[in-house]
Amino acid sequence: MATGLRSNAAGNPFVNQQTMAGQGRGAGGEFADYEAEKELCKSFLSTFTRSAGLDGTLGGQKYMDQLQEVANRARQVLEISLDDVLSLSSLDLEDALELERSGSGDEWSRFARNVRDNTRRYLSLFADAADELMPLPTSAFEGTEDVFDVLMRQRQYAEQDNEQVRATYGLPTASEANPSGEGANASAANAPNAADSANKVPRDLLRRYEVKIRPATGGVSLGSSKARASQAVPLREVRAQSIGQLVTVRGIATKVSEVKPLLSVGTYTCESCGYEIYQEVTGNAYMPLCECPSSRCKINNNPGKLLFQTRGSKFVKYQEVKLQEPADEVPVGNIPRTMTVQMKGELCRLIRPGDAVAVAGIFLPVPYTGYRAMRAGLIANTYLEAQCVEQLKQQPGKTRNSLEDAQLEEKVNQLSRDDDVYSLLARSICPEIYGHEDVKKALLVLMVGAPTRTMKDGMKLRGDLHVCLMGDPGVAKSQLLKHVSMVAPRGVYTTGRGASGVGLTASVNKDPQTGQTTLEGGALVLADKGICCIDEFDKMEETERTAIHEVMEQQTVSIAKAGITTTLNARATVLAAANPAYSRYDTRRSPAENMALPASLLSRFDLMWLILDRADAELDAALAQHVLNVHRVSSSASASTGSISEEVLEPSELRAYIAKARTFTPEVPRELNEYIACAYAEMRAEEAASENPHSYTTARTLLGILRLSEALARLRFSDIVEQGDVDEALRLMQMSKISLLENRDSRGRASADPISEIYGIIRDYAVRSGSQEVAFQKAMRLIQPRGFREEQLRTCLSEYSSLNVWSLDDNMNVLFGEDDLPV
Repeated sequence: MATGLRSNAAGNPFVNQQTMAGQGRGAGGEFADYEAEKELCKSFLSTFTRSAGLDGTLGGQKYMDQLQEVANRARQVLEISLDDVLSLSSLDLEDALELERSGSGDEWSRFARNVRDNTRRYLSLFADAADELMPLPTSAFEGTEDVFDVLMRQRQYAEQDNEQVRATYGLPTASEANPSGEGANASAANAPNAADSANKVPRDLLRRYEVKIRPATGGVSLGSSKARASQAVPLREVRAQSIGQLVTVRGIATKVSEVKPLLSVGTYTCESCGYEIYQEVTGNAYMPLCECPSSRCKINNNPGKLLFQTRGSKFVKYQEVKLQEPADEVPVGNIPRTMTVQMKGELCRLIRPGDAVAVAGIFLPVPYTGYRAMRAGLIANTYLEAQCVEQLKQQPGKTRNSLEDAQLEEKVNQLSRDDDVYSLLARSICPEIYGHEDVKKALLVLMVGAPTRTMKDGMKLRGDLHVCLMGDPGVAKSQLLKHVSMVAPRGVYTTGRGASGVGLTASVNKDPQTGQTTLEGGALVLADKGICCIDEFDKMEETERTAIHEVMEQQTVSIAKAGITTTLNARATVLAAANPAYSRYDTRRSPAENMALPASLLSRFDLMWLILDRADAELDAALAQHVLNVHRVSSSASASTGSISEEVLEPSELRAYIAKARTFTPEVPRELNEYIACAYAEMRAEEAASENPHSYTTARTLLGILRLSEALARLRFSDIVEQGDVDEALRLMQMSKISLLENRDSRGRASADPISEIYGIIRDYAVRSGSQEVAFQKAMRLIQPRGFREEQLRTCLSEYSSLNVWSLDDNMNVLFGEDDLPV
């Protein structure tokens, strides 16, 4: 059909334009018969049947069911997937996708290509087809009637009055004036003044739904890595040939405007004749009507003044989003590019500032207006009219693939029954980094957090945990920060040298559309209910660092500038990394001199982790072997055998487990109050007795212990904090300073080697308790507060067993002989 139309147009250059009214150029350059394409749209909507899925979805007519929900006012969006169009092809889905991209294939492959390349036109074709296929409602409407109901009832009353006038004067009735008719709704709406084309109700005003087209992704989620690799176009590669096409880009939302009403159909009422005139608005600007175009005003030669009827007009929700190119797609030496995304209808409020999203939409040009048009000349700006939006870091239960959600849920439930889930989750954080087991556990607890408490008087106790990693260069602090910002569902990464005070909190800008003064959130505001990772924390200026004080404790940002006085939410977890004052930690100086950070800031961190790079031949050899294996196999590898290391979780699985853990709200039982109070009092006493304290123990430290304990209870999917959670929280606090205590006694002199010290600890315990057996777990609890590791304990047990000092059973429990202990 398309070929015949093309030859006819080519052979007759003076072809009548009316014969081409329903025709236009298709995606391949041939003339397309849009009436035939509309029939194809109707055929697809009315005949497509989905099969029952493994995820529990029922079979049936997918789009007719959607239209029935629209008719019952239970649905506002008719979403059409190109995957469904391609599934009708006689080819396999993967082959149909390839042929659709190459421009060949059967009828349905070409139809999908036409929809992708001329999306704006096919949106109207699908909408017209849906109007003709719209079924009658099958259930009563819930809620009050809308504006359209009032409008239709008033027009019915006017129709009855006009019928009486026509009968009185012998004029033709509405059915005689409009013998063809355009459906029940259109006939009733246009009956009073059927002869006036300006009085005809636009179809857009009659619709209570919007049509969206979803690109073909091969059946996977748009936000998944597979879809991003095959479908997403880098933002800077969206060129002129993509104008009018459906493209998918991904990026980070840096600015999200307020939701405002956008005029879609304007309704006017004439003062003289009372006619209702409608004006469809298809662009970003329009010229309001001034004179009545009805036949009655033309006959009277007295055009009436038109009054704009706000209640009778149609407005849609409108929002603008600035999408910035991801850092991994920016070429060397370039700055990230941005694109304006227009969100309309039900897509509004789906994106928050700081979200990493994948957006599929129509790439369209928009000419400059006003004074800017004089300077721009023929140059036009571009934007993306969004059709669907998905988060790149999907939350469980929020993905479109319910089967994928069910698999993640089953995996999380299986992990929760594992006794070693705590260590498994910690190993899954940056598995390419060797060691740092306790540091990774601290980062895991940071991502889980504790619930926020709200007192009766309105005061809030924060539940977010703040951690600062301070250590020598080359201990993988920055790598840990970047991995946490990637795994966290909402993470922002910045550096201290490249961040200013307003860049962290909020800046005052002018809205280019309205010219009003607006606030634009910084890194801490963008990380609201997420994690803000600040690298090179010590390089920040003192005036800029003070902006973080309020955020870390009060969880807000107070602004009083440019006539704007307000408070912004910044409920963010702060993860900072800093180097000591002298680049490397100097053991000859006090900890306060090495940290070079004020006590008011240090006390706000729940964990201040000091990581020192000490020379250890055994650890250095294991680290070197691990790094070599990682470079060889591009994966975390065992340092001893060179094979792939223990099982670790995928980022999506780790994110799903953390998301479910955050749903629990654990409470501290009354019987643990005295235990926690005694532990806090002991910490204060140790600090007071020390000549050079390694930390600042305040009342905030007590709250930090509670937050750590509640986060550990969340990891167990429990609503009750147990004593083991408190012990682990105290151990993490103790281990965070263990680097300063290694190889030095309380007077700063070199101490004995770790193996001898562990032997002394176990022997002293056996003498005090009078027991000839020391269990392995008991030995671990004895040495961990002193800062020793499990590997050192096993080495000590093996060495002294070979010397016949004690014997070991199969479970590595220590057995002393009768003559091995003094009486």
